[in-house]
Amino acid sequence: MIRRNLESTLRRLAASFPIVAVTGARQAGKTTLVKSVFSEHTYVTLEDPQERAFAEEDPKGFLSRFSAGAIFDEAQRWPDLFSHLQTLVDADRRAGRFILTGSQHFGLMAGISQSLAGRVGMTRLLPLSLSEVPTTMLQPRDAMLLRGGYPGLYETPVEITDWMSSYVATYAERDVRQILDVKDLAVFQKFLKLCAGRTGQVLNLSTLAGEVGISHTTARSWISVLESSDLIHLLPPYHQNFGKRVIKSPKLYFHDVGLACWLLGIRSAEILETHPARGSLFETLIVGEFLKARFNAGQPADLYFWRDASGREADLVYETPNGLQSVEIKSGQTVTSDYIAATHRAALPASSSALPPLLIYGGAESYERSGIRVVSWTGLQEFLG
Repeated sequence: MIRRNLESTLRRLAASFPIVAVTGARQAGKTTLVKSVFSEHTYVTLEDPQERAFAEEDPKGFLSRFSAGAIFDEAQRWPDLFSHLQTLVDADRRAGRFILTGSQHFGLMAGISQSLAGRVGMTRLLPLSLSEVPTTMLQPRDAMLLRGGYPGLYETPVEITDWMSSYVATYAERDVRQILDVKDLAVFQKFLKLCAGRTGQVLNLSTLAGEVGISHTTARSWISVLESSDLIHLLPPYHQNFGKRVIKSPKLYFHDVGLACWLLGIRSAEILETHPARGSLFETLIVGEFLKARFNAGQPADLYFWRDASGREADLVYETPNGLQSVEIKSGQTVTSDYIAATHRAALPASSSALPPLLIYGGAESYERSGIRVVSWTGLQEFLG
């Protein structure tokens, strides 16, 4: 089993809260992780029709089997579970008693916010970070972009194309059918592929809707489904004290760069090397590493970007106790004077108390140059801690 960085956070929360919840995309490894960390708990999947029927027909009888605690997998499949758990944990607040998982973030959060506020330690599991990939399976940059981070691609001998094709058909489309009344899945598949082509870019819903041939309202609804299923992340703009000419729309990123590559039809490192989206895909990988580090530590994302009307931008901006940090991301393996100039431009709108700008690139060395901290993509985990 691949060790996950979220494990220590799960144990910490389970020592304080009667309920711990883990959300995240399908096949990100939630079930494997919670069954390992909470091996003493009885495991129940609410995807099982028999278990779900028992729960719906006789809730008290169903839950009486788990007085000592349990793992409820895909908890959002039985919405009444949350109100029943509220009664149970209010009567007995033993820490770490119930563990919930869910692959539809909004569905799980709706139940928790209505019934279990203050009783749940929330966590979020994304696909593998670079530090979680087994050392023997780490590969060159473009190979890692193609493979992405879903654990199934590292735990079993399977072709990337076969796995991704099955994933999209079995999981992404099933979530869509559960949440939306999509009559033509081919149209949704086109939408998904066009989203992949926009990873690392500012989201323009009107343009996206027009290319697919759907309404703006439908496009917004479908984006919400991708977001709730943890397939994409919408990175908000940072505009505090930056003036009124800053772009206000979010940037779209796929949580898994390998899935984005597959949706774009990129099947080899040779194709990726010259593909026009390579820079955006590398940026997707790096932004994902920052997100994973935050979520694995049990923290909110609190990551932003900024771009003004003249085109100046910082790929990432985030606040620290010591000041504002700007980040520039470049896929090239050699740091050029253009990279240095772009990194300094990214830091221009920040106050004089901001931290020195950070440049993350596709090469192998980390060092300081011209007042910039240059970090190799392979050394990013050391920087993130």
